[in-house]
Amino acid sequence: MANDIRVCDKCNHVRIKTIVPKLQKLAPDAEIRVGCKSYCGPCARYAFIFINGRYVKAASEDEAIEKIKPYVKK
Repeated sequence: MANDIRVCDKCNHVRIKTIVPKLQKLAPDAEIRVGCKSYCGPCARYAFIFINGRYVKAASEDEAIEKIKPYVKK
């Protein structure tokens, strides 16, 4: 089953141009959706990624990618 990954294009702590290629490398079969996730409170303070039904937040984009690794379906 493919991974469902979503990132917010309004988030102050991630850059879409850099995070999407990193996510594609981590999960090549993933469906990556970019757009507002209506998660504005945490989005203003943290980098976050929505993966397979879970919100994962971190201080930086790279830390968020490290934190989602256990949730990536193989």
